[in-house]
Amino acid sequence: MKICLNWAFSIGLLLTPLSINAAVITTCTVSTSAVSFSNYVATAPTNNDGLGDVAVTCTAQVAIGIGSYVIGLSTGNGTYVNRKLTSGPNFLGYNLFSDTTRLSVWGDGTAGTQTVSDSYLILLTPTTRHYTVYGRIPPGQSQPAGTYTDTVTATITY
Repeated sequence: MKICLNWAFSIGLLLTPLSINAAVITTCTVSTSAVSFSNYVATAPTNNDGLGDVAVTCTAQVAIGIGSYVIGLSTGNGTYVNRKLTSGPNFLGYNLFSDTTRLSVWGDGTAGTQTVSDSYLILLTPTTRHYTVYGRIPPGQSQPAGTYTDTVTATITY
C-alpha cells in the first residue's frame, strides 16, 4: 500500500516600515515536499512515521530589514485531532507535527494546534529556511490495500 501526502500552498505580501521611514517590500514563497510514509501494515505494533518539508524563501525587493512569518497547515481531510488519508471510502487516521517527539500538532494555531514562526534578516538575495513536517500513522488500523492520500495547505503569513 502506497501512502503519500500532497501539498498545496498560498503566499502573501507585506510592507514593513523601517525606523528611517524607508519601506521594506518583501516577497516570500513557500514550497513543500510530500510527507512520505513507508508501506502501512495494520498488524505492526509501532507507529508508521514519515517526514516532509516546508521551505520558505524570502527576498527584500527594496532594502534589507528584519522580517518574520508564521507557517500554518490546514486540516486536509478530517480535523486537527484526526486528519485522514483516504482511498475511496476507506481512510487511515494520521497527523502532522512540528516537533520530533510528535506531540505538537501542526495546524493554524486553533483547537490546540501549533504554528511555526521564524524571524531573520531579509537580504536582497533570497533566503531560504526549511522546516521539517513530522507525520505519524498510528498502528492497528485495518483497511484494504490501496493508495491513501490527503492534501494539506501550507499558508505563510508575513
